Amino acid sequence: MPTKAVCCPVEVTLKVIGGRWKVLIIHNLLGGAMRFNELQRNLTGITHRTLSRQLREMEMHQLIVRNDFNETPPRVEYSLSPLGHSLKSILFVMDEWGRKYRAGAQ
Repeated sequence: MPTKAVCCPVEVTLKVIGGRWKVLIIHNLLGGAMRFNELQRNLTGITHRTLSRQLREMEMHQLIVRNDFNETPPRVEYSLSPLGHSLKSILFVMDEWGRKYRAGAQ
């Protein structure tokens, strides 16, 4: 089955940050670098496998940086890349919209 070509810029953005967890991962990393288990604790309900997959996809899209310290026991931290930080304003606008929508829906 051929994949659909993405032509709308909004669709590109949603393809990169869409889904249940990516925006929440970005939100958590806005505060600074975090280790895998820290992220998993903060993201209630995410499985180890799903978090690993989401982090790999985000690294592939250059939204995050994986820093492997080559230590024993292994220590890895994830942080936002400059491209990932550029999503901050988008997330704040989404937050504002969500607050207004929630206030009007009650």
